Formats: sequence, C-alpha cells, structure tokens
Amino acid sequence: MTTFADLVGRARALVEGERRAVLGIAGAPAAGKTTLAEELVRALGEAGVPVAHVPMDGFHLADVELERLGLRDRKGAPATFDALGYAALLRRLHEDRDDIVYAPGFERGLEQPIAGAIPIHRSARLVVTEGNYLLVDDPRWGTVRPQLDEVWYVDLDQEERLRRLIDRHVRFGKPEADAIAWATGTDEHNAEVIMATRDRADLVVPASVLDQVVTQSPAR
Repeated sequence: MTTFADLVGRARALVEGERRAVLGIAGAPAAGKTTLAEELVRALGEAGVPVAHVPMDGFHLADVELERLGLRDRKGAPATFDALGYAALLRRLHEDRDDIVYAPGFERGLEQPIAGAIPIHRSARLVVTEGNYLLVDDPRWGTVRPQLDEVWYVDLDQEERLRRLIDRHVRFGKPEADAIAWATGTDEHNAEVIMATRDRADLVVPASVLDQVVTQSPAR
C-alpha cells in the first residue's frame, strides 16, 4: 500500500543533482490536491530539500474578463484560466535561469487572482504545482504537461469529495443552497473533465494516503 513516506521519497528522487524538477498534482475539486501539496512541501523542507509550492489557481481569469467573455457562470472551467500563461511560467521555472520568479496567487476570500504573490527563488530545486487541468489534452492545456516531470492524480471517493466541496463553498461565503447548486452543477461538469484524465497520470494517490496526511500533519 502506498504511504505518504513513499510519496515524499518519490518526490525527492525527482531532484537529480542541481537540476530543478517540477511535480504536478492533479485531481477534481476538493479531492485534496492542496492538502497533499502543502504537506509534501513541509516534509521535503524538513528533509532538507529546497522546495517551492506554486498552485495553478493564480491563473484564474479575473471576474471582469470572465464577464467580458460571457464565462462568469462557468468560473473554474478549463476556458476560464490562462492555460498558456501557466505553461509559460512552468517553462520558465524549468529553464532555471532567473534568480527569482514571481507567480500569481489566488485569494479565496475575494475569489480573485493576485499578481506577483508567490516568489520562487533560484535555490528551489523542486517546484510542486497543483491544479485541476494538468492532464487535459487540448491545444492550450496540452502545453502544460511537457513542463512537468511527473503528474500525480489525487483520487477521493465521490461522496466525500462533494461533501468537502460544499463545505468549502459555505466556508468561503456561499449560502448552503447556492453551495450545493454550484458543487453539483458547474463544479461537477468540471470534475467530469478532470476525472477523464486520471489514466494519464504517472501515479494515482489513493484516499488512504490523504487520511495519513491529515492524521500525521502537525496542528496549525
């Protein structure tokens, strides 16, 4: 059975000498991508691996642009991200020529991207990035996968994933009825696209590993 320690060892092995590696973590909304990425970064840092975390969410298009494109009600769908910009950032990280690279972040309270929020220093030899569409094979998202040394897919039981997703929407301000409607509507359509990419992953991370992460991680 795969353990969290196994994942830490596998991630560490991606770093060969001074070469920078980029690890992608994919999965449907609320599957546990961010939790896994953050705990990997913590564990690798404690093990002496210079590591950085760059979520894909900073490449959401701003609401004003979604309104212009008529995509506001589809926020979170593949077309509502700057996929080519994300791929360009990953390419720049892989090329490893700059002393510092700034990536955009995403403020969940505002539901908006924030430019220049995440500094990635030259010293980082492993970059962990996580997002929904890393394995989608279309003309825009297909430019992302070549920039990733490996992509892991986080797999979580559908019922539990939906429960967590609804809870997250409520936690960030949606009334419960709206949270349920969004999670089972727009989010579910997106999840179907993501789940169809599962077989393209280098590794499928089972829910049991996420349980280990939650149980073993230090209180915050």
